[in-house]
Amino acid sequence: MSDEPTLGEVVRRFDDRFTDVRDDIQQLGRRLDEKVDQKLYDLRHEALSSRVSQLETLREKDTEKIVATRRWLIASVIVPLVGIMLPVILLLMQGSGS
Repeated sequence: MSDEPTLGEVVRRFDDRFTDVRDDIQQLGRRLDEKVDQKLYDLRHEALSSRVSQLETLREKDTEKIVATRRWLIASVIVPLVGIMLPVILLLMQGSGS
């Protein structure tokens, strides 16, 4: 008896391999469907970059507003308050010193 497979066994092995290849192709198709298209990726990246840029600009403007508010507070509240309180303190110190 020879070691060569019968015709039925060859057909069965061929069908098994064909089924394996078909399954592999289906898996590749599913994986490709899950991938993001490069153009879509680029568009999303541009949109995200634009949004980050806008947020950075808004943050800088907010920082400038905080600095301006702080300057206003010092110039319009603290300096006049010190200007009013300093003579009073000096007067009280002179009055208690004599």
